[in-house]
Amino acid sequence: MKFEEVFGTKKAVIGMIHLAGFSREAIDRQARREIEQLYGAGVDAVLVENYFGDTADVVRTLQFLAEELPDRPYGVNILGDFAASYRLAQEYGASFMQVDSICGHLGPAADRNYAAKIAGLRSEGKPVFVLGGVRFKYQPVRSGRSLEEDLRLGMERCDAIVVTGPGTGVNTDENKIRAFRQILGDFPLIVGAGMTAETCQQQLSLADGAIVGSTFKAEGRTERDVDPERVRTFMERVKLVR
Repeated sequence: MKFEEVFGTKKAVIGMIHLAGFSREAIDRQARREIEQLYGAGVDAVLVENYFGDTADVVRTLQFLAEELPDRPYGVNILGDFAASYRLAQEYGASFMQVDSICGHLGPAADRNYAAKIAGLRSEGKPVFVLGGVRFKYQPVRSGRSLEEDLRLGMERCDAIVVTGPGTGVNTDENKIRAFRQILGDFPLIVGAGMTAETCQQQLSLADGAIVGSTFKAEGRTERDVDPERVRTFMERVKLVR
């Protein structure tokens, strides 16, 4: 699978669905409203993550997408659980999945087991396009390998590499993006945190796409509702890069 075939465009923008809410009903209402707002304002895909909610909340949202918007690209990330993300993507027709660490966060023995697990899952059933983080926010670096070695192994395990800064909503340093791009060559690179309307043109000149969460929310806060005007402003600037 090629990046543009999955997302339908170059410089794809993926909007995060964080599943905020104080009850099952509130989570569902907000998630469905945000999905409509994000797609309506021009975002190319949505990514459902158990950032605030749990796996059951993710499943209900994936069911909604599969039933109501099966032709739109959408993905899933069950934090810290590659297998659950991959299997839910297969079950609910998701175009892609994300995993925060595809390589570099484990010591050598654990990493070999992890690599074998990924290879086994990816050999089963319908293939899923995998976005994999390396040197990802909040993740340890325990491989004992260089960045280049971890990125080259990551390229064997996933279909696009995700780069971030140190935290949610925190800018991803341009020098880090450039370092990843130099090693990856033409392999797809996604900026996974901190991109704003002010930085998107420069960062997307280096990367192939972005995962955007906080920037699209009122006051830039993950727990708040999507602000459609923020999304439209961002996407207008993305068009200039395309």
